[in-house]
Amino acid sequence: MVTAPSAAYAGSGTPGPAFPFAPEDRLTVTVQAAGAADGTYELECHPYGGNHPDARDACAQLDRSTTWDRSPFAPVHPDTVCTMQYGGRATAHVTGIWAGRPVDAHFNRRNGCEIARWDSLVPLLPRIRPQK
Repeated sequence: MVTAPSAAYAGSGTPGPAFPFAPEDRLTVTVQAAGAADGTYELECHPYGGNHPDARDACAQLDRSTTWDRSPFAPVHPDTVCTMQYGGRATAHVTGIWAGRPVDAHFNRRNGCEIARWDSLVPLLPRIRPQK
């Protein structure tokens, strides 16, 4: 993946994030069937805030995952071959604005591809431990 060119923070002389984030980056995350992590959380980034339990790290993970050519919220491509494994009943719905674009993404853990997609967004989405 190719990231966007880094810009410098105004006057700081330090590199900026790989994508030009908008000040209105804000998401609503609704998690169900994930145990103690169930609920609806608000996340604001740049600067971070809201009632998300790990706002700082969630914003940092999203910053690292955002590139010009692929959204961190993109669904699994329908032609992808996925392992037949079940990661539990947990689901999540993420809505809002990220990097100036609308987000309306659904997540589950019903096969290996969906589990990997979910895990790539931890801590925005809660870490789900495999059951023994």
